[in-house]
Amino acid sequence: MVEMNWLAIFLAALSTMVVGSIWYGPLFGKKWEKLAKVKPEKDFTAKKAAVLYSGAFLASFATAIVIAYMAFIANRFFHNSFLQDAVIVSIVLWLGFTAARIFMHDSFERRPRELTLLSVSHEFVTIVIMATIIGLFPQ
Repeated sequence: MVEMNWLAIFLAALSTMVVGSIWYGPLFGKKWEKLAKVKPEKDFTAKKAAVLYSGAFLASFATAIVIAYMAFIANRFFHNSFLQDAVIVSIVLWLGFTAARIFMHDSFERRPRELTLLSVSHEFVTIVIMATIIGLFPQ
């Protein structure tokens, strides 16, 4: 049976909110808005924010579960430290599923390459931080 540390999964999911607020805030917020052609909503209510961020948290929670699940399996197979296996498996998952899929979709949607790079880089940082948190809390 796969063992998971639910506190680590929760903290990893929560970390995505912090990373996202920094990435799409002071670091690259203006650049992202321009490249993605996103305009801030004037009537962005607390209710809209709650729905948006709840969905984002649930998606991040699902990602954290997958990372923890695959890290457990990798750790049982490779027998490295749990942290090492969590980070390695997250990079492999990011490359094969996240980066490749974003690149493919953005290519067909003819999105600017700089936007693709910004999105893929954000996902890399997010997923590695999630994996690090999960890896620091062995099951």
